[in-house]
Amino acid sequence: MPQLSARDEIVSVDVWPVDVPLDDPFVISRGRLSAAECAFVRVCVSGGEVGYGEIAPFAALTGETRDASMADARRLAASLVGRRVSEWRELSEALEAMAPGSPAARTGLECALVDALARSRGTPLHALWSQIDGARPDVRVRETDVTLPMLDDARVEALAQGWYQRGFRVLKLKVGNPDVDKDLARVESLARRHPDVSFVLDANQGYDRAQARAFVERLRAWPARVRLFEQPVARDDFAGMAELRALAIVPIAADESVFTLADARRVIEAGAADVVNLKIMKSGLVRTIEIARAVRAAGLGLMIGGMMETRLAMGVSLSLVLGLGGIDHLDLDTPLLMSDDPWVGGYTYDGPRLIPSTQPGLGTQPKSA
Repeated sequence: MPQLSARDEIVSVDVWPVDVPLDDPFVISRGRLSAAECAFVRVCVSGGEVGYGEIAPFAALTGETRDASMADARRLAASLVGRRVSEWRELSEALEAMAPGSPAARTGLECALVDALARSRGTPLHALWSQIDGARPDVRVRETDVTLPMLDDARVEALAQGWYQRGFRVLKLKVGNPDVDKDLARVESLARRHPDVSFVLDANQGYDRAQARAFVERLRAWPARVRLFEQPVARDDFAGMAELRALAIVPIAADESVFTLADARRVIEAGAADVVNLKIMKSGLVRTIEIARAVRAAGLGLMIGGMMETRLAMGVSLSLVLGLGGIDHLDLDTPLLMSDDPWVGGYTYDGPRLIPSTQPGLGTQPKSA
């Protein structure tokens, strides 16, 4: 008598590209996007469940392109067929060994695996992370900031006013211009116009040490208004980050400085940041969880954000917030910057409020297969 297949055996993996237009160009100190160039992943298992993942590289920050990520994902997918989604941690280790320089490609596959697993168990994805750490999910409604890209002053002012009217009270402002005074004038203008708004200021490595010092000196005028000053200098300038942290009266956050667990440990040892920004696309899903644990154990704060991701990948990051705990700063806004949502179901937005899904897995389905 032939042996029956396990119900969680992977029978197929599909990868396909999707372009999602943005309402405005997304401009930072290191690059520009006019559309979200994503790829979606579908994992089908023998029990009939389907899990979805997303690949969302940002070449200016990670060096990955969509074409390269898709090629890597399709190559890696062949190694998954016949394996079981319940082996997702072992499979993640194997994927990293085969493609260490392709975190976005690996993330798309990892997310599809855990989504399929959670769906097969009939549980929301956030419950899976709580089971790992032995904690109860905290499914309180959270609030996200919203990002203002580096556009002309009039457009930034208009965007800020629009988001304010929709209830947002934390604005993430992209800075990092060579002209520090121009950046500071924009921050000060927005602060005057919106006295009850606070800010996350993100330079994306745009300043050198002297420019960053000049910036933090001016921040002394309104420390209560600035929640974080994110990645002011080059990612490998840990000494420069530590120097700024000693000078600043606002918390310093490391983003591009932390791609790997080893990076996180270097930031911790150097005293280079108060907060670490987690992103699944830059680190991979399992490694992001490990980084979160290490940072939390060291007593640093946690933030979570993303590249230019749709509601699918953002849903995975929100599941980490709900399931792992200890992530206080949320930058889960990129679906709000898009002209279309390619997904139905899953978590939803009510202004800045993130309303968790109670459906199995991520609870999302593509609008068109």
